[in-house]
Amino acid sequence: MNYIPEFLIKKLEEQYGKSPTNEILDGYNKKRKTTFRVNMLKTSTEDVEKVLSENKIEYEKVKWYEDAFIINNAQETEIQNLEIYQNGAIYMQSLSSMLPPIILNPKEGTDILDMASAPGGKTTQLATLTNNKAHITACEMNKIRAEKLKYNIEKQGATSVYVMEVDSRRLNDYFLFDQVLLDSPCSGSGTIMAEDINLEKYFTEKLINKCKKTQRELLAKAIKVLKPGKEMVYSTCSILAEENEEIVGQAIERYGCEIVPIYFEKMEEIPTLPTKIEGTLCVAPNELYEGFFVAKIKKINL
Repeated sequence: MNYIPEFLIKKLEEQYGKSPTNEILDGYNKKRKTTFRVNMLKTSTEDVEKVLSENKIEYEKVKWYEDAFIINNAQETEIQNLEIYQNGAIYMQSLSSMLPPIILNPKEGTDILDMASAPGGKTTQLATLTNNKAHITACEMNKIRAEKLKYNIEKQGATSVYVMEVDSRRLNDYFLFDQVLLDSPCSGSGTIMAEDINLEKYFTEKLINKCKKTQRELLAKAIKVLKPGKEMVYSTCSILAEENEEIVGQAIERYGCEIVPIYFEKMEEIPTLPTKIEGTLCVAPNELYEGFFVAKIKKINL
């Protein structure tokens, strides 16, 4: 059964055309495979492969990210029963959500801001990519979500992360960061499952408009606290231009920034949708990927 709201189909057709929209709708109908990344702060990919083989779990390695695994014959609950999950040696995470930290390319010894951190997948990935040698400030305004974030940070051994229970839009402008990751709240139009009977109740025009307001405010703050000449990443799990290219385009025009074209090895393996800003990335939903948008932005005003 397909519960995709008619207004969303119309938006997708206006943005992408009929044929790409049909492919997106097909992606909404796919059941996604279980994926995770290895926590290199605690183990190695070789040790994880050994555990999977011992448990007769079939897997594939992800070509563009050697720490990421696709599971072919087990559900997420089965992976969660393994000690490597329980002790924080792996982190269950969608492939699409692993992209923003990789594209940010975080550096050791830098001050990094993660503006909307919970539950902590990207935050702990930043810590892993920098070998716990960066200074990561993770913001989460909701107390319950902040507790979940702290739990995951501790479980993953991400000792370089400092959690602030604050709406990152309210951060003091005296803060300045070398890199910023803004995985913004969004409508989730890239993560929709067509069989979700409650879809029309929560996926609404009102939700999209509310998200757009938040996105504009968060991106403005991100650019404000980013050091001149430095780079940030803006991402959402939406495939709607009004939450992505339009938000980014307005900010670039207003705040003196430029797009840094996204490129990393083997990125051609990722299924993509066309974008309205050259150099940005929009991932098409399918059985492996959620729909996702990523833009890399450089602050050029001094």
